[in-house]
Amino acid sequence: MNGRSSETDAALPAPDHRLTPLFAADGALAATVQGFGLRPQQLELAEAILRAIEGNGTLVVEAGTGIGKTFAYLVPAFLSGGKVIVSTGTKTLQDQLYERDVPAVRKALATGATAALLKGRANYLCLYRLERARGEARLATRQEAAQLHRIERFALQTRSGDRAELADVPEDSAVWAQATSTRDNCLGQSCPRYRDCFVMRARKKALEADVVIVNHHLFFADVVLRDEGVAELLPACNTVIFDEAHQLPDTARLFFSETLSSSQLVELARDARAELRAAGGASPELEALAAGLEKAARDLRLAFGADAARLPWSRALQRPGVGAALGELSAALESLDASLAAQAERSEGVAGCARRSAEARARIARFRESGDDAHVRWVEVFSQAMQLHLTPLSAAAPFRRQLEGHPRAWIFTSATLAVGGDFSHFTRELGLDDARSVCWPSPFDYARQARLYVPRGMPENPNDPDFTDAVVDAARAAIRASRGRAFLLFTSLRALRRAQERLQDASIGHPLLVQGTAPRSELLRRFRELGDAVLLGSQSFWEGVDVRGEALSLVVIDKLPFAPPDDPVLAARIDALRAQDVNPFSRLQLPMAVLQLKQGAGRLIRDFSDRGVLMICDPRLFTRGYGRQIRASLPPMPLTREIGDVEAFFAAEPSARIDARARAARQATDIRESPS
Repeated sequence: MNGRSSETDAALPAPDHRLTPLFAADGALAATVQGFGLRPQQLELAEAILRAIEGNGTLVVEAGTGIGKTFAYLVPAFLSGGKVIVSTGTKTLQDQLYERDVPAVRKALATGATAALLKGRANYLCLYRLERARGEARLATRQEAAQLHRIERFALQTRSGDRAELADVPEDSAVWAQATSTRDNCLGQSCPRYRDCFVMRARKKALEADVVIVNHHLFFADVVLRDEGVAELLPACNTVIFDEAHQLPDTARLFFSETLSSSQLVELARDARAELRAAGGASPELEALAAGLEKAARDLRLAFGADAARLPWSRALQRPGVGAALGELSAALESLDASLAAQAERSEGVAGCARRSAEARARIARFRESGDDAHVRWVEVFSQAMQLHLTPLSAAAPFRRQLEGHPRAWIFTSATLAVGGDFSHFTRELGLDDARSVCWPSPFDYARQARLYVPRGMPENPNDPDFTDAVVDAARAAIRASRGRAFLLFTSLRALRRAQERLQDASIGHPLLVQGTAPRSELLRRFRELGDAVLLGSQSFWEGVDVRGEALSLVVIDKLPFAPPDDPVLAARIDALRAQDVNPFSRLQLPMAVLQLKQGAGRLIRDFSDRGVLMICDPRLFTRGYGRQIRASLPPMPLTREIGDVEAFFAAEPSARIDARARAARQATDIRESPS
């Protein structure tokens, strides 16, 4: 038996074999999906999920890389006969499921069951706001004006309104904010364009579908709305399946928080002026009040200084002018709110602004008055904006209410949920006290396919100012052995920038790609095509990145990814555990680091034919007692501390073939990117 339960040593339930014909080597999936082969772990996982669905159970599953968990939950989802919501951690996986995996499963099963894709409202064009933007002189550059024109043409052609279909306008373009809506500024059924609304069309399809593909942010947005007594976004269902479930605790805390940003208030001020003009003329009084709110919001941001920061509110108040600036903001918002309330009947747009101002006033009041032990008040400062947060220390209680209030099957799956086979950290975070937890290890042959390399001679203290230089020096030898084809993953942007400087100063003989110099998708495309590149990345490259084959053969991780203890939410959680006489390191900080490390390590071996070396430069794997526990949580690959073993491992590859492919790929890329 490949599965093992984290709760008991008892054997897993006997298979019922209903799914065997579908997953067999000559079964329906193999006949439909190119390259599909029998994987016993995948079949066992699918059977466990089907049993949980039929029994309205709660199942937590760690499914190692290569098991094929997507088909393992989609097949039971379509066979269950009930309504199923599948929630993913990223829009990338959401699109992959809907566009590739769901059609393959439906074809294999020959089922008439339907599926729908539903994203958050900010992913769809808002025709009302697009019309408003056309009449407003808010565009900063000619480029933005041209982008708005492209969006207007797209609005006349698209059936879905999904902005992902318009590649001509960058995802991070400021103009999207004027062509889409948010929960704050959406007019709902009062909108003049409600009958043509792309969001409403998508929701209608979701209501009619058997399987609905969403993401975690949309799922929790729906939870929050239902808790507030607002009509739900998502349809009632029999089963919820969370893929990439390791992201859920942080996402839940985010959505169970109350947040107010200076950008929201600036947008409110601008929208109030625009709506009043559209309703029949400007009001000099309201114009002045809106301008006053915009200034007060900007002044509060300026009170925090130039640098980006994340601060507990107690420390933020120690900065000169912050308390006074928040008071002035509250007063400006109160004045605008009173004026908007008096004129709300002039139009639905003005009424919407009045509602938003009242909600913002209430949020600021709760933020200023809250002092309970269950929440932490903190502020996040960006280059042009700031956010006030009131965040619960634990998402367990509110999430537990969702489980108890909606009897249905709940499935949680990811490649990284357990620490050494122990799921208690994850289940505790979400209040999953009664969940059944099972781990299926990866089917990959790590003893043959991979090596774990922990170099000797690294500085004892990973916080040593010279540590990153030592990482780069040690990594150079490994990069030479691997002939490029490397990810260098860093726990901070500062370390990444230092490594970039060191590697640019000394020729490494391979193309160097760096996070931030191009969109992630573009960097990954170039990495795959070049065939021998070295890519430097931080947080966004630790997970959700899939590079199969020879292009990636070395993953270097600079240090164990312990979260910075001065993060305001983490610091408050640490203090709360200490107050309960609980060791915060073993209960919280260590499990978080292990799960993050497993995500980074998971970038290396993505297929049965992959080979590679995982290099972790942190000496604490051997100098600290917890190092053994961390090593035991990694895939079972042979360990070495000698660069000679790494060189021998790569020397066993058909290097001439790999180098020839890399040279050809690089030449082709150079030709495509030549200005001529």
